[in-house]
Amino acid sequence: MSVSRRSLLVLPLVFAVLRPGAPALGAEEAAPAAIRQLYEALLGAMKQAKSESFDQRFARLAPVIERVFDLGLMARIAVGPSWTQLTPDQQQRLTTSFIRFTVSQYAGRFDGYGGERFEVDPAAQPNANGVVVQSRLVKGDGEAVTLNYLMHRGTGGAWRVIDVYLKGTISELATRRSEFSGVLQSSGADGLVRTLDQRSAALRAG
Repeated sequence: MSVSRRSLLVLPLVFAVLRPGAPALGAEEAAPAAIRQLYEALLGAMKQAKSESFDQRFARLAPVIERVFDLGLMARIAVGPSWTQLTPDQQQRLTTSFIRFTVSQYAGRFDGYGGERFEVDPAAQPNANGVVVQSRLVKGDGEAVTLNYLMHRGTGGAWRVIDVYLKGTISELATRRSEFSGVLQSSGADGLVRTLDQRSAALRAG
C-alpha cells in the first residue's frame, strides 16, 4: 500500500461557505459511523487489490467516497475566492475533475493489503464548522498514522467530510488551495481542469 503524506486531507481555516453552530443531536455517533463505512470500503479494496484492476478499485470506491465526502464543496473551497469568477460550465468541469482526481488518489493509494487496520474514535468532537472525527491507520508493522476528519451536516442532513488532517494538523485542502491558486493564475480554469485530469490519468497508469 502506498500512503502519500502530502496528499491526505484537512483545512484549519474557517470559510464563509460554512455556517458555524453546535452539532445536532446524534452527530457524535453518526459522523464516526460514516468514517467507518469509508474504512470498510478501503479495506475491501486493499484486500482485493491483487485480483482487481485500478478501474475496478475506482468503481468500488467511487460511490462510498462520493457519499462520505462533500466533494462539490471541497472543490469550491480548494479553488477559493476565484470560484465566483468562474462560469457555471467551468465550475461544473472543475468539480467533475476534482471528484475524479480524489477517487483516483484513493484507488491508487490503497493498492494492497499488509495487515493494516483502521481505528475510529466512537465519539466526534464539536468544531466551529461541524465536528471532527479522530482516527488512525495502523500499519502491519504497528506504525500508526493519525487521520482526523472535519465533517459538516450536508444536504439531507448527512454528516460529510470537508477536510482530512494528517497528524491532526496538516490540511490537504489548504495545500490544494495553494496549488490551485498558482495554476489558476498561470493557466486559468481550463488549465486547472487539464492538470487534474493529467494527475488522474497518471494515477491510473500507475
